[in-house]
Amino acid sequence: MSIHAIGDVQGCYAELRALLRKIAFDPARDEIWLVGDLVNRGPKSLQVLRFVRELGDAAKMVLGNHDLHLLAVAYGCRRRLRSNDTLDAILTARDRDDLLEWLRRQPLLHHDAEHGWTMVHAGLPPQWSLRTARACAREVEAALRDDHAAREFFAHLYGNEPNRWSERLRGPDRLRFIVNCLTRLRVCDAQGRLDLKFKGPPAAIPDGSMPWFRAPQRRSRRLRVVCGHWSALDFYAGDGVVALDTGCVWGGRLCAIRLDRPAREVVSVRSRQARKRDG
Repeated sequence: MSIHAIGDVQGCYAELRALLRKIAFDPARDEIWLVGDLVNRGPKSLQVLRFVRELGDAAKMVLGNHDLHLLAVAYGCRRRLRSNDTLDAILTARDRDDLLEWLRRQPLLHHDAEHGWTMVHAGLPPQWSLRTARACAREVEAALRDDHAAREFFAHLYGNEPNRWSERLRGPDRLRFIVNCLTRLRVCDAQGRLDLKFKGPPAAIPDGSMPWFRAPQRRSRRLRVVCGHWSALDFYAGDGVVALDTGCVWGGRLCAIRLDRPAREVVSVRSRQARKRDG
């Protein structure tokens, strides 16, 4: 058995299949962990969703911001498709309802105590321990899986405020903050205030901010976290974090790393895409 984590696929179906061949993935014995953003911007989001769903228990995934954007559009939020979205094939598919129902039942955080890894799409604010992060993720997951609560949730999903964690947060503000951490976070300041507008490389981080995994007194610093989302960071392994968004949809690579061995081998395939990067 092997466990490989794979970076943001974003509709790059051909690259995903090529990467799985390269790691000799066998769904009868192996697992893949997908760090979120299965869909959007790439050419074959529908095929990616269908394929991952059919893998059943051989695939573990967490939701990313693009996955949530798809659900928000599909479930009647006022948010419309953007000009560079590539989600129409899913929204008009014959199996649309089954795929969306499956997607909204996926977690925002996956923790494997046996192998000692925690997977999220983006990051964790410095105030969160694993216990807090898991509890917060469950709050959002419960809202997603309830029809009435999901529509209310999606109606208030978008926005950058509040930008700092407090146990006193309630209602849409609390859920929005949780989602922004788990699916959009790249950098924050020493007090844990999120800067969600920044999308650039580490060398361009504004003064006073830092990668979320370098925040002082980060309560999750003893965890081993695998994540994606930050394509301008590229592959990164350090500070207890392995970041796997290597920009496949922007012409980079699709990357996998083996998690069940001490010497973690990294495997990648080149992108077949040549889209303009927009963050």
